[in-house]
Amino acid sequence: MEPVANYQCDVLIIGSGAAGLTTALQLADNLNVTVLSKGPLTEGSTFYAQGGIAAVFDENDSIESHIEDTLIAGAGLCDPEAVKFTTENARASLQWLIDAGVGFDQVESKDSNPAYHLNREGGHSHRRILHAADATGKAVQTTLQKKAMEHPNIQVLERYNAVDLITGSRIGKPDGCYGAYVWSRQKEQVETVAAGCVVLATGGASKVYQYTSNPDIASGDGIAMAWRAGCSVANMEFNQFHPTCLFHPNAQSFLLSEALRGEGALLKRPDGTRFMPDFHESAELAPRDVVARAIDFEMKRLGADCMYLDISHKPKDFIQHHFPTIMEKCLSLGIDISKQPMPVVPAAHYTCGGVKTDMNAATDLPNLYAVGEVACTGLHGANRMASNSLLECLVFARAAAKDILSKRPHQKALNHIPGWDESQVGNSDEEVIIQHNWHELRLFMWDYVGIVRTTKRLERALHRIQLLQREIHEYYSNFRVSNNLLELRNLVQVSELIVRSAISRKESRGLHYTLDYPDTLPDPQPTVLTPKS
Repeated sequence: MEPVANYQCDVLIIGSGAAGLTTALQLADNLNVTVLSKGPLTEGSTFYAQGGIAAVFDENDSIESHIEDTLIAGAGLCDPEAVKFTTENARASLQWLIDAGVGFDQVESKDSNPAYHLNREGGHSHRRILHAADATGKAVQTTLQKKAMEHPNIQVLERYNAVDLITGSRIGKPDGCYGAYVWSRQKEQVETVAAGCVVLATGGASKVYQYTSNPDIASGDGIAMAWRAGCSVANMEFNQFHPTCLFHPNAQSFLLSEALRGEGALLKRPDGTRFMPDFHESAELAPRDVVARAIDFEMKRLGADCMYLDISHKPKDFIQHHFPTIMEKCLSLGIDISKQPMPVVPAAHYTCGGVKTDMNAATDLPNLYAVGEVACTGLHGANRMASNSLLECLVFARAAAKDILSKRPHQKALNHIPGWDESQVGNSDEEVIIQHNWHELRLFMWDYVGIVRTTKRLERALHRIQLLQREIHEYYSNFRVSNNLLELRNLVQVSELIVRSAISRKESRGLHYTLDYPDTLPDPQPTVLTPKS
């Protein structure tokens, strides 16, 4: 008798942030859903998101303006269809969150209808950012996970790493995705999940860099797994570096929300002078790539460890009301932001590229979807505009769920799939190799594939990646899997995709800036990589 899968479900969702939980809740009234969470449910990028979610709620704003701002920020590489689809579905998606219980900040209204306080952030021409103080992600995450945990058709598996997707070619079935092999951190064993379809909602890959604002789990797992399964990826060269992460030895790259600059915070040199007016007409509210490069340039020019973000000219009550989380964190480190500036540096923040999808969030592989930062929908182009990321999660989660429900995936015939074979591997006594390769990868990605690039640096990075890939493949083939090994395997794969994409773009555009090709080409095209068949 063939082995029976450890778990069976109609839909397996890999990832438990806004993208994954929204998809689960949209499906669960009609299908059985299993949600895989790599760590505790709260340990994802959604929980730590500060700024908010963009949507047109102001009568003086318009969807056309939101579209135009997004296209400008995307530096000519946005898919207009994706931008239009996202912005047109923004308000309905936010209303779904509000109905679910997310408490966005409000202001006094002339009538009984709620009026929301709207922030303005970089790249936006209007105030259109709904937020819950400066901890929007926490409000969204805790609300969605409470509803998911209470739903009888949603099973949540915490502390599970996805290892690889189970494809038709792997198990002798027609082309498609039939589930995943998953590794239990608690049991330290690989198990199987059979599913009618799979949704990747694993987030981005900023952990490939030494300095990042992301939580530790952001290791590009979904992108790497989809690539190994035969899916195309797009625009991997566009890594967004958030301009303002707190520079402090005990801060662990704590993010200082763009909303600070939206409310009047100024970027300054160590001597207290401003510099952003020298780089862009919008000064502190310029697109993130411009601000990050400006900070990087000034740090290198002056030999300074950091620049400074100053909101101390605003009233203390104003700062306390709008930025309680940031103020509390800074005070715990001895920085009173009502009286002194905050030291800041750029850090890897967001992966604009990812697994290529259509408007239903469907990938190249039948029965496999990708939602959120793991995906490349075409919305962000060469540079994501602030607060469009959680919006993309919501809009495309709803689109994916609608498409899945129209197909009614069925898992009854998928219970019998081959189990994970560990008969040829043993336990490792050389864990130090993983740690060494891990640190080396993240360091040379920061040095060679960071905010400013050159062809020579990229070629050096690719050479090192290829050497690491051989070492990691040999290690993976001979030893039982572990959390660090699985993440390192995925990180080195995603690093290769980033570098190959960057080498192929012979221009500077958006988040990809190279000294060898400083000009912008007249006819931009997305960078699409497809696995060899």
